[in-house]
Amino acid sequence: MGFALAVNMLTILPFFKIHNFFKGINGYAVMSYPLVGAILGTILWGVYLLLLPLFPEAHLHIILFILWVVLTGALHLDGFSDTVDGLFVPKERAEEVMKDPHAGGMGMIFSITFLIFKASSLWFLDAIYLLPVILMLSRYNAVLAIYFFPYIRKEGMSTLAKQEFTQTELIISSLFVLALVLLTNTWLLLSVSLFILLIVKRFFIKRLGGFSGDIYGFLIEVTELFLLNVLLIGVSA
Repeated sequence: MGFALAVNMLTILPFFKIHNFFKGINGYAVMSYPLVGAILGTILWGVYLLLLPLFPEAHLHIILFILWVVLTGALHLDGFSDTVDGLFVPKERAEEVMKDPHAGGMGMIFSITFLIFKASSLWFLDAIYLLPVILMLSRYNAVLAIYFFPYIRKEGMSTLAKQEFTQTELIISSLFVLALVLLTNTWLLLSVSLFILLIVKRFFIKRLGGFSGDIYGFLIEVTELFLLNVLLIGVSA
């Protein structure tokens, strides 16, 4: 049930109907985040292989980008937008602004800019087969943030997840990540991903005292963008 909850939370895939945060399954849901990311990346890669004979490759990359946004329900992008809005007000008001369901002007502007940058990064990416690793590592960052760093709200799914997420579940999640990294020889991506986590952690703990659900989304989006560009630099180097 934890895996089903993770799929329902992180995607729009219509395979499960679990939307309630039942006691005892939230830690398992967090443990499954990297697996869900790897599945999403594999779907994107599979669509790429399936449609490659039918479309010009550049156009196909844009199709993948749109599918990427759609499959995640723009959930993490919403967190990115809310977090950016919170950066443009005094830190005493940041949490209030981030919880506001209405999108602010700065969040919209930066989200559009971010999407253009991310679309361009995917446009020029040759290593489409590494999308499962990128989506896995970005969600693994959220797993690590949930386990190790403070959470600034006293209610919600992330509070339950932090309370229920155990060391054993963290180890299982980490072993899955390490296995895929070993299989694909993507230690550089793992290193960069962890470095991004530490930078984001340092900034938000200093500013707000910890993380929130919106900041987890921000972390996932920023990690994906940086990893895409690390691959671009590696290809062009």
